[in-house]
Amino acid sequence: MKKSLGTLAGIVLIALSGSALADEQLEIGQKIYDRAFGRGCGTCHDIASNPQLPALIKAGQLDRAKFEQVLRDGKGGMPKAMDEIMKNKAVEKAGYTEELAIDALYKYISSK
Repeated sequence: MKKSLGTLAGIVLIALSGSALADEQLEIGQKIYDRAFGRGCGTCHDIASNPQLPALIKAGQLDRAKFEQVLRDGKGGMPKAMDEIMKNKAVEKAGYTEELAIDALYKYISSK
């Protein structure tokens, strides 16, 4: 009985820590989206004539790999963004690598 309770407590703890990580990712992703380039990604991407990132992701037209490539290399009027993303205070405070920061931003945009 004690073993079962210990196992159950461990499973609950793992589930909660996974949920906390997901919440942290969404929070950091939102901070990147809201603050990149000093004015946020939405300054351009929330305008109807520009690429609508949530819609592109949900339609399967912008997968994680393509998203990363645009952030790293820029595209059209979109400048390279990785240096700007990594300067974000939330990213620095969390100790995120570039990969984790991209994951957080992609996850946030996917949730919109």
